[in-house]
Amino acid sequence: MTQPGEFSYRRVHQASRDLLFDCMTTPEHLTHFWGPDGTTTPLDGITVDLRPGGRFETVMVNVADGSQYTMRAIYVEVSRPERLAWTEPDVEGGMTTTITFTDVGDGQTEVVTHQTNVPQAYTTSEARRGFETSLRRFDDYVAAIASG
Repeated sequence: MTQPGEFSYRRVHQASRDLLFDCMTTPEHLTHFWGPDGTTTPLDGITVDLRPGGRFETVMVNVADGSQYTMRAIYVEVSRPERLAWTEPDVEGGMTTTITFTDVGDGQTEVVTHQTNVPQAYTTSEARRGFETSLRRFDDYVAAIASG
């Protein structure tokens, strides 16, 4: 059961753990899906220093008005291809995102995204819907490259 300020999302993909982990940790993949609908994340706005203590930063650009939102995080766990976790120190409470990749057989991988210390501004239904569109964009991207 989740606590206030805690969210979990579960998806099953027809793709390997290695491919999914690489999609979440490689700028050349992240640029295709990172951020909610209505945003882009240019390749030159993505920093991945994939090690505990390393930086993970993205600059999302609003397609409608060009405004930018920077997400700054520090990796706290990198266990390829099972688990990835980062903390966003600039976000009130130090929001932490943990992603687990579990092989469930038949070439499928379950991906669970778990967030803790989610600040109240990110818990609104509008913010959650935006986050869910980001997950859908990931789903669509993975389906396209896994089948191709």
